[in-house]
Amino acid sequence: MTDDARADSPGLDFATRQIHAGETLDADFGARVGPVYQTAGYVFPTFDEAAARFAGESTGRAYSRTENPTNALAGRRLADLEGGRGGIVVGSGQAAISVAIFALVEQGDRILATSSLYEGTKQLFTGSMTRQGVVFDFLPEQASDEQWIAAITPRTRAIYTETIPNPKNDVVDLERLARIAHDAGIPLIVDSTVATPYLCRPIEWGADIVIHSTSKWLAGHGAVIGGAIIDAGRFDWAANVERFPRLSEPLIAGGPTFVERFGKGAYLAYLKSVSVLDYGPTVPPTSTLLLLHGIETLSLRMERHVANAQRIAEWLERQPEVASVDYAGLPSSPFFDRATKYLPLGAGSIVSIDLVGGLSAARSFLEGLTLISHMTHIGDVRTLAIHMGTTISGRLTEEQRLAAGITPGLVRLSIGIEGPDDIIADLQRGLAASDPIEMPLSVPIRAV
Repeated sequence: MTDDARADSPGLDFATRQIHAGETLDADFGARVGPVYQTAGYVFPTFDEAAARFAGESTGRAYSRTENPTNALAGRRLADLEGGRGGIVVGSGQAAISVAIFALVEQGDRILATSSLYEGTKQLFTGSMTRQGVVFDFLPEQASDEQWIAAITPRTRAIYTETIPNPKNDVVDLERLARIAHDAGIPLIVDSTVATPYLCRPIEWGADIVIHSTSKWLAGHGAVIGGAIIDAGRFDWAANVERFPRLSEPLIAGGPTFVERFGKGAYLAYLKSVSVLDYGPTVPPTSTLLLLHGIETLSLRMERHVANAQRIAEWLERQPEVASVDYAGLPSSPFFDRATKYLPLGAGSIVSIDLVGGLSAARSFLEGLTLISHMTHIGDVRTLAIHMGTTISGRLTEEQRLAAGITPGLVRLSIGIEGPDDIIADLQRGLAASDPIEMPLSVPIRAV
């Protein structure tokens, strides 16, 4: 099996594929767990083979900056779980977003994105990537089809969104955005970190490129940083070469173009041999080993994550210290019906709460916790909590925060897999410590 072939496992259950997909048994010693190839480079057996590898005419490797066998296994396994043609792992989720987009754009090109995105991603878009000449247009996901179509310009190269935007859990209508993107001749890119392929597979709803921060639920234990890009292998790049001229150019002068050689796999080939090679966001294979171990138990952990999150969200809705709860698994959520469609196994494990007492209540709440970790991260087996307005969204003005739904009392919870009664008991400690009296008058209280 080559690295670019889909690691297909027909007829096998997700739980089986998360353990076995994409594997090739160790030919040297028969090791059952995939080896860690801790090497920077690879010996060329002949002069001609060295030239062929650099020309992209051989499946052999030249250097681990592009990919290494341990990392390639993770790429194949994730592609299988997502239903894609192939995938590649990189050094972080931010790196995955960056190289995925840079493979499609030139200076002056545009990306149309939903306005509700993780704040770190928006800061990447409006900061470093804007300074490098990429233009980002933002539109509320609930805008009409006509508004979305009107926002697509001749230089728009993709629509970008998240399956479950963090921290507000406003589930996106992937099928609609895919239709709009494809009618315009551009791909749909979806960051599906919060959903994981166990809860939602965006490719099944029309997405062309799927991104993950593998640091989160995929690895699952808060021990490693990483990212992944999965290519669905279905977008017709040949029919849209005027928007993506780099794919219609050869890697080596006089050779075939990416579209001619790889067809609908042109994007993945370009991503590996140009974007990732140029930018070098290499993930250490030792980190990938931990990622692979995490993936093996993904379904088991996600079942517990979402069961805990559902129970805790329902409990939090009943607490007088909590003004509102953002969780799409609640019937009170405006995104409940959409979650039922796209996330039938559960609405993820991010639960955000707006405390009645605003900022002072959030401070007391977080400092009153003893089991739950006060830190920035999500997707850990441990339950985590953070105040959004003074940390992740701290660079925004008050007006910008409120426009994004980041109220002074908003606390994001990443629900872990501890015993649910223990999590609730700690939340009770935090709520008991919060002060609902000191409520800023400027903060609107939303009805549950």
